[in-house]
Amino acid sequence: MLKLLKKMRSREMIMCLICSVLLLGQIYFDLKLPDYMSQLTVLIQTPGSRISDVWLTGGEMLLCTLASAVLCIACGYLAARTASGFTYGIRQELFTHVSDLGQQEMLGFSVPSLITRTTNDITQIQMVIAMGMQAMIKSPVMAVWAILKILGKSWELSAITAGFVVAICVSVTLIVTSVLPRFRVVQRLTDKLNRIARENLTGINVVHAFNAEAYQNEKFDETNQKMKATQLKNQRTFAALQPIMGLGMNGLSLCIFWVGAALLSAMPTGDPALRLTMFSDVMVFSTYATYVVMSFMMLVMIFMLLPPAEVSAERINQVLNTEPVIKEGSKKDGTETGSVEFRNVTFRYPGAADDDLMDVSFKIGKGQTLAIIGATGSGKTTLVSLIARFYDATQGEVLVDGVNVKEYTFDALYNKLGYVTQKAVMFSGSVAENVAFGESQTEITEDDIEKAISLAQASDFVSQMEGGTDHRIAQGGRNVSGGQKQRLSIARALARKPEILVFDDSFSALDYRTDAVLRAGLAEQLSETTKVIVAQRISTIRHADQILVLDEGRVVGDGTHEELMKNCPVYREIAKSQLSEAELAQ
Repeated sequence: MLKLLKKMRSREMIMCLICSVLLLGQIYFDLKLPDYMSQLTVLIQTPGSRISDVWLTGGEMLLCTLASAVLCIACGYLAARTASGFTYGIRQELFTHVSDLGQQEMLGFSVPSLITRTTNDITQIQMVIAMGMQAMIKSPVMAVWAILKILGKSWELSAITAGFVVAICVSVTLIVTSVLPRFRVVQRLTDKLNRIARENLTGINVVHAFNAEAYQNEKFDETNQKMKATQLKNQRTFAALQPIMGLGMNGLSLCIFWVGAALLSAMPTGDPALRLTMFSDVMVFSTYATYVVMSFMMLVMIFMLLPPAEVSAERINQVLNTEPVIKEGSKKDGTETGSVEFRNVTFRYPGAADDDLMDVSFKIGKGQTLAIIGATGSGKTTLVSLIARFYDATQGEVLVDGVNVKEYTFDALYNKLGYVTQKAVMFSGSVAENVAFGESQTEITEDDIEKAISLAQASDFVSQMEGGTDHRIAQGGRNVSGGQKQRLSIARALARKPEILVFDDSFSALDYRTDAVLRAGLAEQLSETTKVIVAQRISTIRHADQILVLDEGRVVGDGTHEELMKNCPVYREIAKSQLSEAELAQ
């Protein structure tokens, strides 16, 4: 928690400092009230006292109360501003840091956990700062100040107060120590609940199609029951704090009056002034002792909020302290244009037992088309993800424009690439916003958007949408079909006018006619653009300049369609399973 608080900006620190000064003023006015009560007691019990003196003392008490109330409101406002400003900065830093993390780090945390840390965990921190900052400053200062006020009045009453304070501190420490480990369990269960809920909502159609509602409900209920049981243990343990504090406050007042009455009885009856002073001291002592216990009650409230906030702070720091494995280089330009080369590349996923790619080597030049084909799980997507540097090669080198991708700045590398992912991803916003998504080396104009949509064979359905390119796409592209999402994803890559286009099985949702027309358009209009195409269809890749055939992570074929039909059994088997005898003969 302290490590996280060190990230507080100067603005929040200044507000926190002002709040602390105002709190000291509030404590001063609060602790002045018992003195006025003592004066009133003496005035009332003293014969010949004037009513004007009573009114004057009462008026001063009222002014102290009003001053305390005003300072309390000001402190609450500043505490809320400090908490919201601080958590705004942390949330922004966390979101930005997560955006910089790579696939390896994302898999280590899991998406539901990162969402929980960005929302729920930061809310816990904000609650502690907003509610706890005042109490954490006010309660110890008030307790010490009140104790100093009563130390010289009666050692017997001071000893009783000290005994109650020690007992309360020990009780609170034992309770908080027992609860803290269970709050870590609660946060992990919250992550799990989010994951199950997210899976269920994302795959709701599959759940309905397989009558799996009961199974999903049982899976959710199992985790929910564990969370409920853990939370019940925590709340039942915390429930003991309130009666302990109530018993401490009321028991302390009772003991003070009991011992005070005994002290008064033991005093000589011949000195009324001394007895009146003793009676006034007991009343004041009782009030100050109550302030001491109230201070500890405020601390108890913080102790109830602090354990989950401490766990949340640890989880947030865990993400912020995670350094991305993939670091950017310093180069911005290559020695060639539009070339992609693999030199003896081997790759293994973190934590995997075997290599996913083994000793892959090839090179394509500007304007050429490289096609990659192979069975499911052969490493096609892994290979093209190394070009975009989603991962770094375990061994060997991946070069773009003659320079190792590790040496490029991220902006320089991604400005060279137009990457179309295997799963088409749409963002909430207009069609134009999705096509012109992100930053590009050159500004994407409306004309560029129209041309990209036309080349991606998306003009037919975009023109029929209400508003055309201004039509709103729902979150995740729920209001467009799979083929439409795929074509818009292709248009997004084309609008960047990259040197190299990478299609990761991006034609799978297109019909054969659209596929053929799109490829013909790419060949005609983007003849100077290098293309890397991952595909399952022979018809999609048969006219490529170079075809790589992968089998279990190894290159088992490299050449043109005609060469591979003669020399590569794996490719020939795939072709025979997809093409007719006439097509094969042709």
